[in-house]
Amino acid sequence: MAKATARHILVSSEEQCQALKAEIEGGRDFAEVAREHSSCPSGGRGGDLGSFGPGQMVREFDEVVFSGELNKVHGPVKTQFGYHLLEITSRS
Repeated sequence: MAKATARHILVSSEEQCQALKAEIEGGRDFAEVAREHSSCPSGGRGGDLGSFGPGQMVREFDEVVFSGELNKVHGPVKTQFGYHLLEITSRS
């Protein structure tokens, strides 16, 4: 079964998500941005979600995490929780 590790940042608006993505793409550290801005408890761990398989996260996450490019910031990804930036750190 496929496994992935990823980290994410959760915010309430698409605009804030886009602005944070631009900061990260401009060289800001993903984990630092997550600690400062993410409303998810994982923000305290730099957005780290650990290891998980298909179906363990919401569908919108799975679609990105199990097909997207590694070590690239993806998003905004809209879910029922808000807007996410996702970074896939590994996949097997």
